[in-house]
Amino acid sequence: MSNDGKTTGEGDDAIIGRALRRSIIVIFLVGVILGAAALLQALMKKPEEAVVVVPEAPKKRQQTPLELPLVPFVEISRGAGIDFIHRSGAAGEKLLPETMGSGVAWLDYDNDGDQDLLFVNSTDWPWSHVSPQAAGSGLPSGTSTASTTSKLYSNDGRGAFTDVTAAVGLDFPLYGMGVAIGDYDNDGWCDVFLSAVGKNHLLRNVQGKFEDVTLAMGVGGAEDAWSTSCGFFDFDLDGRLDLFVCNYVQWSREMDLSQSFSIDGVNRAYGPPRAFGGTFPYLYHNRGAEGFVDISAEAGIQVRNRTTGVPLAKGMGMVPVDVNGDGYLDIVMANDTVQNFLLMNQQDGTFVESAELCGIAYDRDGNARGAMGIDAVPFREDGTLAVGIGNFANEPSALYVASSPSKPQFNDLAMATGIGPQTRLGLTFGLFFFDVDLDGRLDVLGANGHLEQEIHKVQRTQHYAQAPQLFWNAGLEGRSQLIPLTAEQTGADFQTQLVGRGAAYGDVDGDGDLDVVLTSSGGPPRLLRNDQRLGNHWLRLVLQGSKANRSAIGAKVLVRAGGQRWECVVNPTRSYLSQCELPITVGLGKLEQVDEVIVRWPGGAAQSVAIEGVDRVIVVSENEGFSVSSKQVGESNQADGLHE
Repeated sequence: MSNDGKTTGEGDDAIIGRALRRSIIVIFLVGVILGAAALLQALMKKPEEAVVVVPEAPKKRQQTPLELPLVPFVEISRGAGIDFIHRSGAAGEKLLPETMGSGVAWLDYDNDGDQDLLFVNSTDWPWSHVSPQAAGSGLPSGTSTASTTSKLYSNDGRGAFTDVTAAVGLDFPLYGMGVAIGDYDNDGWCDVFLSAVGKNHLLRNVQGKFEDVTLAMGVGGAEDAWSTSCGFFDFDLDGRLDLFVCNYVQWSREMDLSQSFSIDGVNRAYGPPRAFGGTFPYLYHNRGAEGFVDISAEAGIQVRNRTTGVPLAKGMGMVPVDVNGDGYLDIVMANDTVQNFLLMNQQDGTFVESAELCGIAYDRDGNARGAMGIDAVPFREDGTLAVGIGNFANEPSALYVASSPSKPQFNDLAMATGIGPQTRLGLTFGLFFFDVDLDGRLDVLGANGHLEQEIHKVQRTQHYAQAPQLFWNAGLEGRSQLIPLTAEQTGADFQTQLVGRGAAYGDVDGDGDLDVVLTSSGGPPRLLRNDQRLGNHWLRLVLQGSKANRSAIGAKVLVRAGGQRWECVVNPTRSYLSQCELPITVGLGKLEQVDEVIVRWPGGAAQSVAIEGVDRVIVVSENEGFSVSSKQVGESNQADGLHE
């Protein structure tokens, strides 16, 4: 309160009210002025022209038109003296093993330098009493079961063959499947292992004749097993060949007949592998004079289902290969309808299953496929590894390619390289890499054929007999592009359909290029002579180990010429149930001189080999030097009776 007795608040409030009203009026007038100015500026502003963006069409990849090579194949089986016919034993019961055989092997059993041929056969079931003709074997009526043994044909060096089966002691019946070739006792003569439904057989080569040493060597396997692909390799680098044997499924006649398999809902069909339990493969360690010892359990190769603990493998194909470059051979195993295996060698006598970790167990969507034949090679010039696997119908073949030569991390590049879409319809059993035109790049062959004779009635895109496929490696942009060759390039003989199973390559006539043999389920094989005349050069190496195993399986060969390099590995175990030749063939294209050849033997010892000239065979002995033999290119293609 003031001295005059009046309160001071009444006068102050009037003053504040008048000031507030004046402020509001000023703010309003300023806003109107600014708004009018902005509106005037907008009206006076020249409108911007619309910018039209025309999308640019993607540029087409510029490609130089490719000139596909002419690699005509001529079917010479009958003219060459090969009269083998596979006997499945089928008698109407539709038993699963009848659909799966059989294999074939190139081998030099008599050490004459030529590639001979061994065809694995099955036979009648012991409970079957029908005639061979009624069983659908293609054999003449009245043919005895004894005549349906495996067959060994001796090559005269020009591609003409003589049946020597009985003379060498291989004329015994078995329900055969696969074959492995290797000198297990290091005596200089290649031995033979035959896998089968039932007991397997090891045949020791005694200077060109065979004696059965299965019992003494301890490699017969179980009586109720079904063994398939197999191969010799030295997993512990002790200089002796060990033996790996795939087993397919748990099978018996009673088990098969107890299930009602059908593709049309009426007639009985062959059953799928999912209807049968899995198995374990065999790993036999070669102890020299003590024979072989089954070390499968302690070696860690018995893979079990994580959920149920039952055996997981359903092995169809296998290949020994050094996946991580540590000098020790690992095993890649193709399994039917379950994941593939990559058994990594731990250098201590054990293996660790690593397929999932390395990206090779499944397809790109994480699914297991019906895997059959398999091969693994240094696929690119830098030594990058590729694993090819033939798969079931409506599943493309796989082409797993490593990220780098030293990194075993794989990606399936089947679609990217062109082989995937072209193999989707085929049912591929045999599959291998080889240089069909000797241009220095590895091509791919697949042998195809279905299981069911009447599959076309329920699947119009499928047929029992199917044509094989040959994919030429164009090698575009430093990568790999696989282009299917047609009858125009391969000739009509190659494209003829058959129920393909085993497949293998070898030089049948000594002209330097690689010929092909395909087996047919329940029918005759086809020996296809490679008659390419492209003028490409080649080098052929035959390796003989001393500290390493005599067959030199696992030896690596590095060839340099004209600024290019090739890396090859001695390994006959490829494809499905089959064996390719032991010698290494390197296609050189138009190069006429080799700069360097280095052999790295199993165990790591390196040996340099001086090479003069091309188009010749080089025999290299470990630490003992080498010898050279030459042959005029194509001279042996003129063998009597072989041109048809």
